[in-house]
Amino acid sequence: MDAINWYPLWLSFKTAAIATIIVFIVGVFLARMLARNTFFGKGIIEAIIMLPLVLPPTVVGFALLYLFGKNGPIGKLLLDWFDFQVVFSWWAVLIAAIVVAFPLMYQSAAAAFKNYDATLESAAYTMGAGKWRVFWTISFPLAWPGLLAGVVLTFARALGEFGATLMLAGYIPHVTDTIPLAIYFAVESGNMKMAGFWVAIIIALGFTGMLWLNWWSRRKIHGDDTKPVSSRKS
Repeated sequence: MDAINWYPLWLSFKTAAIATIIVFIVGVFLARMLARNTFFGKGIIEAIIMLPLVLPPTVVGFALLYLFGKNGPIGKLLLDWFDFQVVFSWWAVLIAAIVVAFPLMYQSAAAAFKNYDATLESAAYTMGAGKWRVFWTISFPLAWPGLLAGVVLTFARALGEFGATLMLAGYIPHVTDTIPLAIYFAVESGNMKMAGFWVAIIIALGFTGMLWLNWWSRRKIHGDDTKPVSSRKS
């Protein structure tokens, strides 16, 4: 096998990490606003948010290419005002990762905010607590297990994004060559050993993440059952 170029691993980790942070912040606050409120058009908004989850990645990539291409509404604006082109850059990789991973974070966060007892928030409000204090001291801690699951799924989805990335960013060595793209083009060039190496890497990363999440969930749910009786009583 040829000498290993570790750049795809670094680029994939950097992209997935930044995308996860952005998606987490936006997804949590959007889910908190929508989860316990009912209004006209809410179903349409949630359908738009979840759309990348059910569409083929190439369709999502085509939509992003239309928006951010040099003649697209956003791409033309960026090019005219800032002389900045998104397509075929690392920013295109990041945007694709954010868009395809966002529904997973939103879905997990919305479910987390819907499933805990809302009377705890109401009690805090009656005692004079403000909205931000209630969110950070009650809502967020109660929803945290579901939010953590969303973080893991978001990171894994961003790490493995392929179709939309290829459409919007293309394959440029040391610029847009994430692990999934490196696998595809290694196979295309007949370098099956290199492709197999990256496949093993991304499977190991995904498996480790899901294994840790399952372990953490079981520990969180059944943790008290594993403690000695004396410690549980105290």
